[in-house]
Formats: sequence, structure tokens, C-alpha cells
Amino acid sequence: MSMADVSVVVLVALFAATLLPRFNLGLAALPAAFLVGLAADRTADEVTAFFPADFFVLIVGITALFAVAQLNGTLDWLLDGMLRLVGGRVLLVALVPFLIGAVLTAIGTLPAAATAVVAPVALGLAARYGISPLIAAVLGITGIISGLLSPLAVYGTSARRLGDTLEIGLPDSAPVVFFLGGLVAGLAVAAGCLLVGLRTGAVPRGRVSPTAPGTTPTTFVAGPAQAGPETGSEAEATGRAVSPAAARVLTLTCLAAVVVLSVGFDANIGYLGLTAAVVQQIVLRLEPGEIVSRIPWNIVLLVGGLLTYVGLMQDLGAFARISDLLRVEGAPLLSLLVLCYIAGITSFAASSIAVFATTMPLVPAVVAEGASPVGAVLAVALASILVDINPLGITGGLILGAARPDDRPRLFRHLLTYGAVSVVVGPALACVAFGWW
Repeated sequence: MSMADVSVVVLVALFAATLLPRFNLGLAALPAAFLVGLAADRTADEVTAFFPADFFVLIVGITALFAVAQLNGTLDWLLDGMLRLVGGRVLLVALVPFLIGAVLTAIGTLPAAATAVVAPVALGLAARYGISPLIAAVLGITGIISGLLSPLAVYGTSARRLGDTLEIGLPDSAPVVFFLGGLVAGLAVAAGCLLVGLRTGAVPRGRVSPTAPGTTPTTFVAGPAQAGPETGSEAEATGRAVSPAAARVLTLTCLAAVVVLSVGFDANIGYLGLTAAVVQQIVLRLEPGEIVSRIPWNIVLLVGGLLTYVGLMQDLGAFARISDLLRVEGAPLLSLLVLCYIAGITSFAASSIAVFATTMPLVPAVVAEGASPVGAVLAVALASILVDINPLGITGGLILGAARPDDRPRLFRHLLTYGAVSVVVGPALACVAFGWW
């Protein structure tokens, strides 16, 4: 058995061990990477190099930023405003994260940056208005997926550029078709998600009233420490020498600056978020410990350890091994289906855009067999991104970090189950629905 095979077996064993009481996957992932690395003649420094430092900065910066927004009452104020905007209809409230995500990625926001903005909003709405955290997360990330193939988005531009480079014969209408395909796929998933949510009660029916001033709402918490429910006015006044209105203006200005600088100038949203959090902490005279305690360090450890292990697996050739086992010769649609599964399975634990870019060179052979150029690219792209809603990557880490501490263990299991099902179902649906476009 090769070390690539061993790494796959160990990964399966790690997830199986989560069924045991008092087993912590976050604590076990880094030691597992170290031991498998030693067996594969990788030094500790080489294993450490796989640790996702960019993820660390991203999730710490964004959760710190939204922790400040929660502490001074701005987040509750925003969520109440959204509820008033949609007339209290819970169904429309649930769609707010979908719309925000779709708009952000359609105008060019990177998926990780869009998730960093959408996840706290989606999970905050879920916590306050009785929506299932999983439904809220799926709707938010599905919105992000819906806009990812626009002509301005990273997937849309990459698909066209790679298609031209590989000379697979994309027509001039390809960018529009890509965008429409992504939008149709996102709307279909969102509709199915809402239907399931309404039938199971995960999305309440009817209307709800915004939290009135002076009452005690369930406060959205951006990290592992939960101080308990508190009113917006109490949160705003504690330890602060500025008025509540001034605090909100400062927080909204910082949030807007983070979004504009990250989207318009491609600045790192993690560093921007951390900088904005520090500025507000100083101006609003917040206790630093209150912010630090709300950073989900357990999630940083969990996803950081898993991504380190996944990086080692990639270095050992585990995902190439899986791809080799799945690759078969056959009819055009069968070949495309296998290619979609290669993309989907690999994307489950690796960067989707990287998987898409490395899978695209296999598309010309499928097109040469008779598959539609536009359909083949669209199917592979969607197979790569429909599996993004799982706890093994940055997307899952940001979702878990935005959830209430009590919800995280169950949400982790639900995300893992949803991700596993999407790996089985997503590539097949992408191929069948779009392979002929």
C-alpha cells in the first residue's frame, strides 16, 4: 500500500473516530498529519508548510470584525432592519443571505470573501428567527455559487480563459451561458432547500415581528464565548464613551470599507477585518478579551488541522490516485460524468478553483469524443463548486465560526452529511442538467 493510500485510510479513520465520545477531530488532525508525514519521509517543517495561514488570518479577522458588531448592538440593529424591509415574512428573511451572496460574487468578490460576509448574516438571522442553521448556511452559500460564473466572477473568467487556452471551441455566447447555468443551478438548490425547510419546519411559516427596543432578543455570537442574551441598548452602552448612534456609524463605516477595499481593490479581507476590529476596539473602548473570546479558536484548530492534512494528502498524490481510479474510457456523456465526479470528489477536501483549473485540461478529450464544449465546461465547473458546503474547507470554517457555540457540533455533522450527499448527487445532476448545453 502506497503512502497516498495510507493517507486516505487515515482520513477515513479520523472521521469515523468522531463517532466516539470525547474524540476531538481538531486536536487529532495535526498529529495525524505529523505522523503520516513522518511515515512518508516528510519533515515537521514540510508538514507545517501545509498549514493554511491565509485561512487563519481570514477567519480570525472576519470573526473579530463581526464580534465587535455584535458587542455594540449594530448586528442586531441590522438584522431587525432586514426583517422590517421584507415585512416580517420568514421566507423572505431566509432568502436575504442568498441574494447578498449572489450579488457579491456576481460583481467579482472572491468566494472566501463573500462567505466571510454572508455567513454571519445567514447564521445571525437563523439564530434570531428560528431558521435551521443548515438551511440558512446552504441558502447563503448557494447564493454565492449562483453568482460565481458571471463574466466578472473568478469562475466565469477562469472558465472562458481556460477554454480559450485549451482550444475547446467555446462560442462568444459562452460567458452568458455560464452565468445563466450557475444561476439556474443556484435557484434550483435554493428552491429545494426552502421546500424541505418549510415541510420540516426548519423554516417557520408566516410572519415574525422585529425585536422591539428594550426587549431581550437572542443575540448573535460570533465565537465560542456566549455571555447570554442581552438587549441591544445594554450591549451598546457597556464600557463606551460614545453614543450608540455613533458606534453604529463607525461599525457600518468599517464594514463598508472592508467590503469596498476587498472587492474593489483586491485587498486581503482577513487583514482588513482585523484592522477594522482593532480600530473599533480602541475608539469604542471595548475590552480586548471580549473580542478575542469570540474568535472561534476551536474552528480555527479544526479546519486548520484538516487543511494541513489535506495539503499533505495532495503532496502524497492521494487525490491523483483517486482520479486515476475513477478515470474510464466510454461514451461522451459517460466520460463527462466521470470527469464531474473526479472534480466533485477532489473539491470536497481541496480548493474548488484549483480543482477546476486542474480538471479543465481533461475536458478537450471529452469534447473530442462529442460532448458539448459549453456544457462540458459548465458541468465540470458546477461539479467543483456544488460540494463547497462542507466543513473541510474555509467555507465550512466560516460557517461554523458564525454559528452559536451550542449549534456548532450538530451543524458540523449536518454540514458533513450535506457535503457527502452533494458529492454523490451534485456531479451527476451537473452532468445530466448541463452536459448537453
